[in-house]
Amino acid sequence: MDTARSAEMDRCIQACLNCHEVCVESITHCLQLGGRHAAPEHIRLMMDCADICLVDAQFMMRGSPLHGEVCSTCASVCDACAQSCEALAQEEQMQLCADQCRRCAELCRDMARSHTH
Repeated sequence: MDTARSAEMDRCIQACLNCHEVCVESITHCLQLGGRHAAPEHIRLMMDCADICLVDAQFMMRGSPLHGEVCSTCASVCDACAQSCEALAQEEQMQLCADQCRRCAELCRDMARSHTH
């Protein structure tokens, strides 16, 4: 079995891992700030995004034939998280999180289109 990954998949994996990291860091940041930043819906969405990004990266790393479907879901969650973070984007960390989520969503959508059956 050929286990070589495409450059496209490597970029998507890295974007997922980066997004996971930024979301985790942003959760801590938001909890420290409190107020609107610590709203349960916002924190939950960042947690969802961090988790799906890590799961998606793992699906691609192990060459799961289902990774296209997971990429599609990941893109949707990343879009929602980006929107939530953009609402707080006067904060630099929130803009960073929104930008990373958007990049991840874009690469995941491309991956889903090229790898779902």
